[in-house]
Amino acid sequence: MPVTDDAWELQGDLVRLRHDLHRHPEIGLHLPRTQEKVLEALDGLPYEITLGQDTTSVTAVLRGGNTAPADAAGARPAVLLRADMDGLPVQEKTGVDYTSRTDGAMHACGHDLHTSMLAGAATLLAEKQHQLQGDVVLMFQPGEEGCDGASYMIREGVLDAAGTRVQAAYGMHVFSSLEPHGTFCTKPGVMLSASDGLEVMVLGAGGHGSAPHAAKDPVTVAAEMVTALQVMVTRQFNMFDPVVLSVGVLHAGTKRNVIPETARIEATIRTFSEESRLRMMEAIPRLLKGIAAGHGVEVHVDYQQEYPLTITDEDETHTAEKVIAGLFGERRLSRWATPLSGSEDFSRVLAEVPGTFVGLSAVAPGGDPAQSPFNHSPYATFDDGVLADGAALYAELAVSRLAALSAS
Repeated sequence: MPVTDDAWELQGDLVRLRHDLHRHPEIGLHLPRTQEKVLEALDGLPYEITLGQDTTSVTAVLRGGNTAPADAAGARPAVLLRADMDGLPVQEKTGVDYTSRTDGAMHACGHDLHTSMLAGAATLLAEKQHQLQGDVVLMFQPGEEGCDGASYMIREGVLDAAGTRVQAAYGMHVFSSLEPHGTFCTKPGVMLSASDGLEVMVLGAGGHGSAPHAAKDPVTVAAEMVTALQVMVTRQFNMFDPVVLSVGVLHAGTKRNVIPETARIEATIRTFSEESRLRMMEAIPRLLKGIAAGHGVEVHVDYQQEYPLTITDEDETHTAEKVIAGLFGERRLSRWATPLSGSEDFSRVLAEVPGTFVGLSAVAPGGDPAQSPFNHSPYATFDDGVLADGAALYAELAVSRLAALSAS
């Protein structure tokens, strides 16, 4: 049977697992219940399982039964498949019958689907173990949402879990908008932006609102800084190498007639080249310190490097496109012309080994992707109908890539 047919036989189990995970989202690096559900899904399958030391990650290795002899260095072909598992601190408002039961937490980015699809692929691959021409490493990762969980797993050896460095790595991400239902999205090269964080504290001197001359007002300085940051982006950076800077926190004061002592700014910064990223790291502190000096106040600037650019390998991306077209037809494939301004810690894996990242639209069938709430929205919904297809793609990527590696 084609792998897609085998996957659809698992669809009911995948839906049940996905709904269970969705009802009970966990946040950050420690997801004990989610880890337990993954282990239950792997129970009885011929995987070598390693649990994370500093996180609740799960690494599972499947030894292929049709492996070509190791090369002169003793290496066997090996590929990695990754799914992230964590939710977000979002209060769900979708109204689905499997709505989150955890107050203030939601699978608003579809990681419950990723986990379920990779669990399904684990079953599909186990059934084909005797055909596999190499080893498969499954990377069930916590802490993608701002905790850099991929770095923890890399430090603990996930890329070498099969006994040799994996030679290709594949990740997948569902979207609740952007593309029509069931569309797979690829892009060679820069696919997702780098992500950095900015925290600024303006230190003035408090006083009475009726006498600002007797104080050092940090509020007006902070307001000028917010505007100046936007102007800097448009005047110091090439529009064809875009930079996105969005202030999400602007906080000061307790009462309208009191000039506070401090004002706080927090912003997210997205860049699409390493050159722009490095320039932002230099330009922002210089700008903010200059504004503060001009007003006679102090400023503390904390520029935090977070996730690097997600750069897919051109050959591995083309490999994924061939597999997608073979399984689902060319009409299900969308090749993006420009990157997306989201960011991913799967970039850590792609910086170490060749691989690619595939998007999958989980917009409801017939739904308008332009009107559907995007990932991270409390109203974001993801259709269960893509689960079997995602599992099939994960499995076929591993099978076909191992065959190619064994033949090379």
